[in-house]
Amino acid sequence: MIPEMVIMCPKDESELRDMLYTAVRFKGGPVALRYPRGNGLGVTMREGFQELPIGKGETLRKGTSTALLAVGSMVDPALKAAALLEAKGITCEVVNMRFVKPLDEELLDDLASRFPSVVTLEENVIAGGFGSAVAEYYASRQHPVRVHRHGLPDRFVAHGSPEELQAELCLTPAGIASVVEKSLEAGRSGSASVPPLASIVP
Repeated sequence: MIPEMVIMCPKDESELRDMLYTAVRFKGGPVALRYPRGNGLGVTMREGFQELPIGKGETLRKGTSTALLAVGSMVDPALKAAALLEAKGITCEVVNMRFVKPLDEELLDDLASRFPSVVTLEENVIAGGFGSAVAEYYASRQHPVRVHRHGLPDRFVAHGSPEELQAELCLTPAGIASVVEKSLEAGRSGSASVPPLASIVP
């Protein structure tokens, strides 16, 4: 079911082109694209455009320990964090969710059948954000999945370059890897809830 408004988050400049193309062709309602300030990743740009299926994500890396559900600018650091964690024997499935609205429910159901926990990653305030939508979906389906939401805290963040702020808020590959490790440790210890962001971010 297509919501009244579609919200897309491109992982790089090539996907941004495809999302703009998709938005122009979509006739089912308004479309918003969320992208961060700063430069692109410098990916290879192919000729032409690809129309993306509305509300469908893509799995970029398979894993067995946990799943990292990333949107927008968090996809690339999620892949790099997964590479760091693999060296420690932690294999992460990395998913480019692409859409905040509508969520890829089929994909979320599949992940719930294979993982006891997932980590959502967004360069956005986590309160009422993408991760909250994922948690609400799982709660509505009564999926026993632990959802660790990681993103911006609901407080004032001082001005700085994207790199400085990402380091401060553990949104770098190393920071994300640390967050994932703590989330898995909490699950193994039988903790009823994931530690809040404030307990992880220095």
